[in-house]
Amino acid sequence: MFRFFTRQRLPVTALLAASFGVAGALALAWTNPSFDDYEAHAGDQLVLLASEELCNENALSMLLRLWVKDCSALVESQREALADLAGRFTTRWNFGLGSFYQTEIGARALLPGLSLPDVEVLSLGLAGRFVILRAETNQGVRSE
Repeated sequence: MFRFFTRQRLPVTALLAASFGVAGALALAWTNPSFDDYEAHAGDQLVLLASEELCNENALSMLLRLWVKDCSALVESQREALADLAGRFTTRWNFGLGSFYQTEIGARALLPGLSLPDVEVLSLGLAGRFVILRAETNQGVRSE
């Protein structure tokens, strides 16, 4: 009598590959960065951006340069405020294994004649790290 259905065993390599795949997916889910992690990362990035934009010789007027002795330290002291600002303007799409974060901050007037640039950043949070996929800035408007 012929058997129409035969029992097949999965090869050991297929079981190992599936096990590694499941273990990898679990590891990615476990290390998916939280929104608080992203806020801290975004605060660091905004400190760098703001330092570049504000602390060069041409960004501040002569009067402000006399008043602000250490521009970089002043910007650095605002890290938490900048992280909070980024958090308020960020949307997170959580896919379990990783997350996309889109931050859009429009130009804000800091002082008369000086504003922050428009910033739009799309980041991927994966395995406890952040990868910037796209970043666009429009220079702050300076009127004299």
